[in-house]
Amino acid sequence: MQQKPSLSALTWVKQAESEVGVVSHTSDLANIYEYFSFSPIWHDYRAKDELETQINIISLAGLSEDFEWRALMLRDLRSSGDWRAYDVFATDSLLALTRYIDGIPTHGKSWFFGTDITDDLPPPTLTKINGLVAAGSRNQLFDYVFKLRPDTPQYREMAKAIVKLQDVEQRYWPKFAQGGLIRPGKELDDADSLITSLERHGVLSGTEAQRLKIAQVSDYNATLVGAVKRFQARHGLKEDGVIGNKTRQWLNKSVNARIQILALNMERLRLWPTERSKIILVNIPNYEMELWIDSELVLDSKVVVGRPSRRTPLFDSRLDSVVFNPSWNVPVTIMRKDILPKARQDNEYLSKHSYTVLSSWVNGDVIPHSDIDWDNVTDRNFPYRLQQSPGDFNALGRYKFNTPNGNAIYLHDTPAKSLFSKERRAFSSGCIRVQKAETLAQVLLSRSGLEFGDYDYYRQHLETKWVTLRQKVAVHTIYQTAWVNGEGNVEFRSDVYHYDARPKRTLTSLGAVAANNPTF
Repeated sequence: MQQKPSLSALTWVKQAESEVGVVSHTSDLANIYEYFSFSPIWHDYRAKDELETQINIISLAGLSEDFEWRALMLRDLRSSGDWRAYDVFATDSLLALTRYIDGIPTHGKSWFFGTDITDDLPPPTLTKINGLVAAGSRNQLFDYVFKLRPDTPQYREMAKAIVKLQDVEQRYWPKFAQGGLIRPGKELDDADSLITSLERHGVLSGTEAQRLKIAQVSDYNATLVGAVKRFQARHGLKEDGVIGNKTRQWLNKSVNARIQILALNMERLRLWPTERSKIILVNIPNYEMELWIDSELVLDSKVVVGRPSRRTPLFDSRLDSVVFNPSWNVPVTIMRKDILPKARQDNEYLSKHSYTVLSSWVNGDVIPHSDIDWDNVTDRNFPYRLQQSPGDFNALGRYKFNTPNGNAIYLHDTPAKSLFSKERRAFSSGCIRVQKAETLAQVLLSRSGLEFGDYDYYRQHLETKWVTLRQKVAVHTIYQTAWVNGEGNVEFRSDVYHYDARPKRTLTSLGAVAANNPTF
C-alpha cells in the first residue's frame, strides 16, 4: 500500500484528530483507513492493551518526550469514548512504534545509554504498513503488535515487576535514615522504618514484619540481618548483613527510580541477542560472564571489566581461538599512562615485570633497557613499543581468548586473582578478565573436539601456543542493570558507567501499565 491518499481520506483523518496536529503520519493513516472504508481496526482490547503497554514502557524509561505524550493521549482517548480519535491515534502510535524499533539497530546503543531520542526516525516502511493492514484485515492486530516485543520472556516478567512497584507506589515508603555502619546487634533509631522497607522490597514476609513490629523490636536482630542479606544479594552487594552507604542508598531508592531503571532495561532487551545455541554473554554491571551451548548454561564466571575512565565497550564478535601463554603487546595508551611513569621512577621496573622493548611492532629490534635515554624521552614521545613475556605475571595470565573487533577488546586470564573477591570489579583498561579462564579454555577446546590434556605441555612451560577453534563462539557484551531472576525476584545492579541517567523530562505521568493486562 503506497499511493497518494485521496482528499476525502485526508479530510477524514484530520476530522478524526482529537486536536489539530496530533497525528504524525497523516498520509499513511489516510491510505490505511480508506482501505478499511473508514471503519475501526482496533476491535481487540488485547491489541489496545499490548500497544499501550509497549508505549508506556518506552515512556517510563524516559527515552522520549514523544512517547511520554503518546502514553498519556492513548489512555485519555481510550476513556473518552471517541472511537475515531482513539483508533486513528492508536494506529499513528503503532506506526511511531515501528519507526522507533527500526531505528534501534542504528541508534539503540546511543538512546539506551544516557542520550535522548533526538534523531529523526526512519519513516514507516512499506513492509510494516502492509503487515499492519494484513493483520487488521484478518483481525490479528494483537499478534502483529505482540511480535514487536523483544523475543524473550524477560520482557513480560519485568513488566509484571513494574506493575507490582506501581501498586506499592501508592503507599507510603519510609526512608531509612540512620547513618554509619549498622552491624548485627546494633540499636536501631527507627526499627519500624527498616522493617517496612524490607517488607516492601519483598525480602521480609508480611507475617514476619508484623511480628517484629508487635514485639517492638529495637535492635538489628538475626531476622532483620537475614532479610538485609537477601536484599544485598538482589542488588549485587556484599552479603555481609552490614548496612553501610551502598545498602542504605539502595534501600532508599525511590519506587519511581526503580520503575525507570526496569523500563529502560526492558528496552535494552531489544538490543541483545536472544539465541543461546553457542554464545558468551558478558553483563558489564553484573561483572559476570555466561557461556551458553545448545541453550544450556554450561559455565558462568566472575569477570573484571573496564574502569569508568576506560570502559569496556558494547560490542559483538566471535571467539575464534585460544592462546596458551600469550605475550602482551602493550597498547600505547596503557604504556604511556600506566607503565612508563613507573619505569621512569624505577630503572629496574621493566626488567622486573618481563617487558621487552621493541623498536616497532613490525620486525622490530630488541632495544636493551640500558640504551633508553630516560633524561630525554617523555611518556608522550617514547619511540618504542613494549611487549610483556609469557608467564604467571603476564597481564593476560596464561590464557587469552581471541575475539577480533574494532576495539581490540578480548577475554583473558589474569594474575590479579584477588580482584574477583571484590564487590565492584571495574578495574581493567577495557578488556575482560575471566576468573574461570582455565575452565573456559577446557570447555571451548573439548567442544571443538580437542583434548585439553594435549596442551599440558603448554600449561607447564612458557611457550606460546595458538589453538584455532573448529566452531567459533559468538561473544556479546551487554549492559543490563535490572532483570528478573529464576525465582521471580527483581535484581538490580549499580550503574557503573552511569548509563541509566536520563535527561530531565517535562512530562511525568507516566501512565501505569495495567495490572490486569492480559498480554502479560
